[in-house]
Amino acid sequence: MNEYDRLHRQAQRYKELYPEGTRILLLHMGDDPRPVEDDMRGTVMFVDDTSTVHCKFDNGRQLGIIPGEDSFRKLTDEELAEEQADSEDMDESEGFGMTM
Repeated sequence: MNEYDRLHRQAQRYKELYPEGTRILLLHMGDDPRPVEDDMRGTVMFVDDTSTVHCKFDNGRQLGIIPGEDSFRKLTDEELAEEQADSEDMDESEGFGMTM
């Protein structure tokens, strides 16, 4: 297998592992002049043909994560359920405000 085929297969694998909407946790960003903070959660927007995982982070930043350079993982089912519960709690509390 030549280098092009290897890189193409790697990119396809990352596209399957991290489809659009996948929630991730950035553990640590490698050598970036303006890194996203450690332990920041984000949502995958897409994976490009060089295997860069492009994300929108919960702090509003958008940046590509480079596998092997940056450390990240998918959120667990428990973490996703916790996020969902927190979101529902916020939605319910917004309904108790006063309106005029």
